[in-house]
Formats: sequence, C-alpha cells, structure tokens
Amino acid sequence: MAELYDCVIIGAGPAGLAAALYASRDRLKTLVVEKFYPGGQINNTDRIENYPGIERIDGPGLIEQMQKQALNFGTEIKTGSEVAALGKLQDGNIEVSCDDDKYIARAVILAPGSDYRKLDIPGETEFRNAGAGISYCGTCDAPFFKGKEIVAVGGGNTAVEETLHLTRFAGKVTMIHRRDEFRATPVLTEELLRKANEPNSNLVIKYSNIATAIEGEGKVQSVRLKNVKTGEEESYPCDGVFIFVGMVPNTGFLTGFVELTEGGFIKCDCAYLRTNVPGVFAAGDCRAGAAMQLATAVGDGVVAAMMLKQYFRDPNFWNEAVSDALQPSGW
Repeated sequence: MAELYDCVIIGAGPAGLAAALYASRDRLKTLVVEKFYPGGQINNTDRIENYPGIERIDGPGLIEQMQKQALNFGTEIKTGSEVAALGKLQDGNIEVSCDDDKYIARAVILAPGSDYRKLDIPGETEFRNAGAGISYCGTCDAPFFKGKEIVAVGGGNTAVEETLHLTRFAGKVTMIHRRDEFRATPVLTEELLRKANEPNSNLVIKYSNIATAIEGEGKVQSVRLKNVKTGEEESYPCDGVFIFVGMVPNTGFLTGFVELTEGGFIKCDCAYLRTNVPGVFAAGDCRAGAAMQLATAVGDGVVAAMMLKQYFRDPNFWNEAVSDALQPSGW
C-alpha cells in the first residue's frame, strides 16, 4: 500500500527545497521527489551575488545548505525517481506515480523547474557558466562582464529586455538576431533601436545572423556567425555570450492533469499559487508568470507551503477568489 504524506513536492530545486523547509518545519510529513539530484539548473551557476543576505556563493553550495535545512526538520528526499503521472483519488488525496513507486499525498506542490532553451552548437556546453563566458540570465550575470565585449543571442521580449540590461554593464554588446526584424513588442523594440542609434552607443545589432559555434581556450574568445541570407561566415571576437532563446518547463508529465499554457507552463493564480486541481500548487520557474529568479523561486516555495496549510484548514478555500481577508496574520 502506498505511503501517505501530508505533502509531496515534485522537484528539489530552490522552490521545492524552500517549500520542504516550511512544510516540514510545520511538522507536516513531507516528501520531495527529484528526477536527478537536488539543485536543478542553479547547480550550473558558479557565482551567485544577488541572493539577499548572502554576499556570494555558488549554486551547489547554496543547494547543499538548503537541503541540509530541510532534512534537519524531517523532510524525506528521494532522488533518481521520475514522476510518471499524478491522479486525483475519490477521497480527495493525490496519487503520485513514479517509475519505481507510488505515494499518496494530501496535497502536492509542483516545482519541477524549467531549463534554458539551448542553441545546441559546439562550445555551448563547454563554456556553460558565467566564469567561462556563457550565461542564460542577464539579470543574474551582467555585473560579471563589466566593461567587456559580449554577444547576446535572441529576438523576443526577454532577449530585448535582457540585452538592454547588459548595456548598463558591458563595454560593448552585439545583439545577434536571425531575422531582419524583431518579434518583441513594439515598445521594447523601439527602446532597443533608440539605444542602438544613440551617439557612441555601446549596442550593435547584427540582423539575419545566427551563431553556429562558440570558440575559445578555457574561456569564450569568439562566436562563429553565419549570415542566413548570404551564407557568409565570420569569427566575431567577444568575452562572453548571453543566450536568450526561451525556456522549456519540465512539465511534460503533467499534460492532462493540470492546466498548462501553450508553452507548457503551469497555470495558477499568482497570489496563492493554486492550480485548477484542488490540493495541487505550483511554485518556481515551472509556473506561468514566474520571474525566473532564484529569490522568487524560493519565495514561491514558501508561499505554496503556507497556502497548503490554509487548504488543510478549509478545503473550500480552493474555490474562493483572491481576497484581502486572507492574510497570514489573521490565521
């Protein structure tokens, strides 16, 4: 017979571990199920300087501390276990089916995270951290490239916003876009073009180009570019490459169980993080509208664990609209 838990958390990244800490500290029987090992994509970050209260730490170091905190309060963490499906039972509990076992939960927090969409070109894996020269987050890593020459790849809203952010730090930013016009909203495109057209601007836009390889010895030194119209290739010198071509949520196993966006992100209300399935919350980069930052993922995990308690007190809370009356101070 499957073991019953108060809370099963799917994913042991920052959101999942934060939720586990709060749930287990409230003496709830808590299980975290992780497909690989704790940390997720934050494990690839060698320098974290924008997490409040910690001046500097690397991703694995932070995850090690978060995992230890959760374990100290009784959290169980099962790694190397992939969730295959979830199902709602007649008694209101949720069955979590893994590749090797099944668990029953009074409530579930979905925190499987997401992955940066890759270019899948030579050199991308080799230099995949800010220290070596590749990043997928301008907000996170721009300060590490102060005064340097960098290349930004992409053309959507996030790419434009992040590239503009990079210009505040880098000596020169070259934006590479495969088309001859941008997919970003007009207001963002106009801001980008204004910046590029300023006298002595540090922003250069190369249209109709794609990156075909990232080159260097020990660190990024250049990007191989190809003009999609002429076929002409060049080796473009730079100190780093920022890749902004989208995110891929790890939510394939949820198809047909909870409501997802067209892009696969979990739909939930942004105040209480409730999905369309009672007892199932979403937290972190897997949910629609997420800010895709370490601190906000942790915050999501905390909110989900706190709202889980409200659900246990009053299951009808699931059908209530977001209200000013529901405040932690009033519990």
